[in-house]
Amino acid sequence: MRFLRTPFQIIRANLGAYLAMNALVHGLFLIGVGAAFAFPDLRAAHLASMDENGTTGLVTSLLGSVWLFSLTIFAVNTLTVGVLTILLPSMVVPFAGIALFTYRAFNFGVALAPVDETVAKTLIPHSLTLLIEFQAYALVLLGAYLLGRSWLRPETAGARNRRQGYVRGLRQVGWVSLPALALFVVGAVYEAFEIIHLVPLLLAD
Repeated sequence: MRFLRTPFQIIRANLGAYLAMNALVHGLFLIGVGAAFAFPDLRAAHLASMDENGTTGLVTSLLGSVWLFSLTIFAVNTLTVGVLTILLPSMVVPFAGIALFTYRAFNFGVALAPVDETVAKTLIPHSLTLLIEFQAYALVLLGAYLLGRSWLRPETAGARNRRQGYVRGLRQVGWVSLPALALFVVGAVYEAFEIIHLVPLLLAD
């Protein structure tokens, strides 16, 4: 039960920061959506870069298997975004990962802006994916925030010095990462299912 109780105790104790991380993720996504409408070339350039770096080709090659696609989505969300973009930079420079993630959140909005009927239909089932994954990102961002705060202000974590504060911050990162991982699993499975099975049905109408 501790695995369930402790993360939610941390979230409740830092509810303001958690809500701020949610606002950051959703707000930057909406700004990206607005930018895609205001500057159509921005979205075109983003999609072209996905073609060039192989992202589009990778997604296409995985459409034959829900489980392989799910595993790939999970790996990208946890390792590429959660660990490499948010947590590792924040372990070197306080809050650095939060700043780096803002670029990704903005690009999510640019890529998924409902600029035409096809994308708008796709967003009907995909909106649930966004809600699930954005909550997971908000939890990881909360962990990065708590680490930075404990590091710079050890007294907020009940620590005597910054070294001890850093260690306690890492523990908090570990705890809030547990529900984030669960959400990433659910989000990956649903995203693969809806892209492979639900979206084609909508686009066929």
